[in-house]
Amino acid sequence: MSLSYTLAGPCQHLEDIKKSRFLAQAAPVDTPEAALAFVRQVSDAAATHNCWAYRIGQDYRFNDDGEPGGTAGRPILQAIEGQGIDRAVVVVTRWYGGIKLGAGGLARAYGGTAAECLRLAERVAIVAMARLGLQCEFAELALLKARLKECEAQIEEERFGAAGVELVLRLPESRVAEAQARIVDITRGRAAARRLD
Repeated sequence: MSLSYTLAGPCQHLEDIKKSRFLAQAAPVDTPEAALAFVRQVSDAAATHNCWAYRIGQDYRFNDDGEPGGTAGRPILQAIEGQGIDRAVVVVTRWYGGIKLGAGGLARAYGGTAAECLRLAERVAIVAMARLGLQCEFAELALLKARLKECEAQIEEERFGAAGVELVLRLPESRVAEAQARIVDITRGRAAARRLD
């Protein structure tokens, strides 16, 4: 399974190309709505163009914002894909400096500025997560919590009832089998974790 990466946080990169200024601003996003909100947030109304692209899994969009078709948004998207980035949005803002770049020059300027921004950005691996649910006795709770923390499990929900405690865990997909085995072991087979996703 190949790892994919997203950005650790927002980043930017500025380049001057034939008197035009190109500012690439990128950020990690989980939804198209978050991507479009970032585009609105960082776009400069006083700039000549605010071109952008995002990729979130199989979902992607791009926009040339008035530049000739295919010279801005698509090269930005290609930069995202070329850098192996997912769940990210990039906005490249251009302030026109008086020298026309031509279609090839524009594509290189937008794509190149976006690619350099992403190349310099700090990345984090996207880890596939899973959710498990289980019920245990009160007496087993402290030991279960301690041992499940070793499997990188986080407790999303904890509900106390007459019969014991109901837990919902979130943990890396790669640790599910280990966590399930620990739960059976600690509870001597009385509790088994079931997949919730």
